[in-house]
Amino acid sequence: MSLIKSISGIRGTIGGVAGEGLSALDVVKFTAAYASFIKDTCKCGNNTIVVGRDARLSGKMVENLVKGTLMSMGFDVINIGKASTPTTELAVTGEKACGGIIITASHNPVQWNALKLLNSNGEFLSDAEGKEVIRRAENDEYTFAEVFDLGKELKDDTWALKHIEMVKNLQLVDVEAIGKADFTVAIDGINSVGGEVIPALLKALGVKNIIELNCEATGKFAHTPEPIPQNLTGISDVMKSGKADVGFVVDPDVDRLAIVMENGEMFIEENTLIAIADYVLAHTPGSTVSNLSSSRGLRDVTRKHGCEYNAAAVGEVNVVTKMKETGAIIGGEGNGGIIYPEIHYGRDALVGVALFLTLMAKSGKKVTEIKAGLPKYEIAKNKIELTPDIDVDAILEAVKKHFSNEEVNDIDGVKIDFKDSWVHLRKSNTEPIIRIYSEAQTMAEADALAESIKKIIASLS
Repeated sequence: MSLIKSISGIRGTIGGVAGEGLSALDVVKFTAAYASFIKDTCKCGNNTIVVGRDARLSGKMVENLVKGTLMSMGFDVINIGKASTPTTELAVTGEKACGGIIITASHNPVQWNALKLLNSNGEFLSDAEGKEVIRRAENDEYTFAEVFDLGKELKDDTWALKHIEMVKNLQLVDVEAIGKADFTVAIDGINSVGGEVIPALLKALGVKNIIELNCEATGKFAHTPEPIPQNLTGISDVMKSGKADVGFVVDPDVDRLAIVMENGEMFIEENTLIAIADYVLAHTPGSTVSNLSSSRGLRDVTRKHGCEYNAAAVGEVNVVTKMKETGAIIGGEGNGGIIYPEIHYGRDALVGVALFLTLMAKSGKKVTEIKAGLPKYEIAKNKIELTPDIDVDAILEAVKKHFSNEEVNDIDGVKIDFKDSWVHLRKSNTEPIIRIYSEAQTMAEADALAESIKKIIASLS
């Protein structure tokens, strides 16, 4: 069983002994600690918290625990039901709520679930705020409301449609052009909320021909939910048959977007942000941000438009913080996460779909042609499973010393920049692993760089 407390929220496998997985007791404890924190820090003059969830099998059970706990702490709950992460974020600000809880383990397999904690801006808590919630939970620092002060539940299932309308109204989304292009679009909704909201978005954008795969929101994931190439053989086969112009794949909470080209090959998640940023910068110049583990491609297209690129530590909240510091007009992460402040500061696959279809419609290019025009890098994503006896900090420090003659960045793990490549090592926020991301001009070179780092780590162990 696993329970991980990090900047990405409280995440764990369902069941087991309290404190070892995400048990019912853990859900109540961390929800109560969050409610206590919000009560002490939020000055919004409201007493409501938004709750939304993905479709995974444990979602309803966890939702009931979360709602009951929040009401027992004296908060009114605006329950938006099954909803994407970005929809829930928008609902927080739209309802002028004190905060929000998204019940989703994102790309993790079905046995996992999580509490993602939002502030009154519909954004994730900072590292310091998250640690304060964890501290309160571990010390049982929360007080439940008296009977006459209990909260109530309010249901609102309109937020997905409101979200779609906001996306349609973005200045750089051209619904008329998309409709005229008469695209056929395939979508893999991984049997979660994306299977409902993405087809609805496509119809609102004027797409008449939609091929739906795994779009019933049953929570019984048809394949491993992380939208990476080895998990996307079904939609790849559809695309190879020549039936569609583009394929879209989302993760269970719809904050990541993967694209499949018309020939069935992967556009690659890293290119999602790069292509969309290239389109946005061509019309509205400004600075950009991605995290240290993301491709150099965003830096290259940003500089091509005469604009400034900045890197942030891994984690959506860190990217958002850097975007606000630099006034970035677009940013995100190499996992297909698009953050477009014109609508909100959160990764949003709906925004990605609408902007990418507009790019296709206005350029008249096939997806393969769009990819051909992007910077040519290949990124390899490897990992090392952690055991209790592995001292991650000691390993990272030793790697840093080993490459002391290179350009080293240690704001988040260790990243070593070489002339034509880079490698980034960091402990995952969501899984018990060390991630090793490496990028070069060919996949063979990126893989070779990762293997050399693994050998160095083995020699240091």
